[in-house]
Amino acid sequence: MASIDDSKQFIPLNIAVLTVSDTRALADDKSGQTLADRLTAAGHHLAAREIVTDDVEAIRAVVRRWIADAGVDVVVTTGGTGFTGRDVTPEAIEPLFEKRMDGFSIAFHMLSHAKIGTSTIQSRATAGVAGATYIFCLPGSPGACRDGWDGILAAQLDYRTRPCNFVEIMPRLDEHLRRAKAQGATV
Repeated sequence: MASIDDSKQFIPLNIAVLTVSDTRALADDKSGQTLADRLTAAGHHLAAREIVTDDVEAIRAVVRRWIADAGVDVVVTTGGTGFTGRDVTPEAIEPLFEKRMDGFSIAFHMLSHAKIGTSTIQSRATAGVAGATYIFCLPGSPGACRDGWDGILAAQLDYRTRPCNFVEIMPRLDEHLRRAKAQGATV
């Protein structure tokens, strides 16, 4: 089981939150606020927070901008992972992945199944890495955001988590390309 190594110092990351919704504004964005509150309470920095409509090109434009920004280590999206016609977050973001993180979806569905049963299959939660930036796509409900953060991301984005975590490998994410972002990683 995972544990915290108290001999190591916490390393705050710069995390951007993107809400994908045709109906929300910052004032009533409970899911984005849930993520922002949890990541800052954990000691991380909210690098950016935006809302974009359920539009493939609009979603991609924001995520591409954050991938290119050396001041963003992680992107977490909420919304647009279902099966309706407007749910296009995976279609927008998965083509940007250099490496897909299949285990994230599996872990998310395991956590979700324990809470909502088979209804978890109605989510297409996904994750990957692009341009030395971790990208996690969560469903649009505050509960799913809590589950994803509390059950997976809080530990994996904490350098002290043992036996392993995402923070410790950040400087090597794109070492094969020798890009500036990997060389100037925040860890």
